[in-house]
Amino acid sequence: MSNALRDLSQAGVSVWIDDISRERLRSGNLAELMSTRHVVGVTSNPTIFDKALAEGDAYDQQVHELAVRGVTVEEAVRMITTYDIRWAADTLRPVYDSTDRVDGRVSLEVDPRLANDTERTAAEAKALWWMVDRPNLMVKIPATAAGLPAITRVLGEGISVNVTLIFSLERYRQVMDAFLEGMELARANGHDLSRIQSVASFFVSRVDTEVDKRLKEIGTDEALSLLGRAALANARLAYEAHQEVFASPEWKALEEHGATPQRPLWASTGVKDPSYEDTLYVAQLVARDTVNTMPEATLEATADHGEITGNTVLGTYEQARADFAALENAGINLTDVFAVLEDEGVDKFVKSWESLLSALSAKLDKLS
Repeated sequence: MSNALRDLSQAGVSVWIDDISRERLRSGNLAELMSTRHVVGVTSNPTIFDKALAEGDAYDQQVHELAVRGVTVEEAVRMITTYDIRWAADTLRPVYDSTDRVDGRVSLEVDPRLANDTERTAAEAKALWWMVDRPNLMVKIPATAAGLPAITRVLGEGISVNVTLIFSLERYRQVMDAFLEGMELARANGHDLSRIQSVASFFVSRVDTEVDKRLKEIGTDEALSLLGRAALANARLAYEAHQEVFASPEWKALEEHGATPQRPLWASTGVKDPSYEDTLYVAQLVARDTVNTMPEATLEATADHGEITGNTVLGTYEQARADFAALENAGINLTDVFAVLEDEGVDKFVKSWESLLSALSAKLDKLS
């Protein structure tokens, strides 16, 4: 085993795992990952919960009790997911305390069917915060046009937020603006800003998947020479934007009132193309005050043979801009790429949510 995860942590990257299940919790596996894999946080999404419910019998007792009570499938989903998130939050609480509330975080997503409804997203976020009732929760809200004002409103209520499904630099800047506005609102509402944390989940591998597909369709030598360049360039320029915003006078004024910066979180860091190094989106996105949330396979690959060589983001911005220019010159419309990815991202989570509802409905009937 390598020391890559230790080195990653020492380089200022918080290692989170992008997975949760009742079995992982009851077996003690999450606690084990905390001690052996430097894991200091957990993210979840509808796809993860859909998969967890389908495997094994860990949920059967609770589902049976919910069925006996005659609850709706929507209520059952909330009860099941918040139970797991509460358990994970309690497991991570020592990290939350030892890192002065920065890490030890666990994320739970609002119903993705609400992604284009500001009012209902904000209301759902507040309901989840109340149901989990743990200070180290982060409520996940998608960075859609309708999600942005919901993010501001929820932060203004003193609720920590994980902004998900960010693909473009333009949208990321809007997310940071929403964060600043939310923290100003929280201050005006009398909340302790030091207790509010936020991360901005910038999706990585899906960018290469979409861009590489288009480059292969173009098929020229120029296009093929750019395979695997888009995602890293995009994420690195996002970090540059982060540095700029969180050095601004507007931010410094909030910092004086106890606020901590919204950290970039590298999501979707498992490679989709098997020809790429399986630790690509870990080793090449090392920068202080970031989070990398990894699927278990990527976490284990990094532990086994990853190599962390220091900061791999600073000093790359000009090359990243050159890569973007080359992609545009080769015929890649990046604006369209990011719009497609956002729409697909919401759609995939909606389908996973509906699959989860369907599977749970069947279990409720079977175990009633």
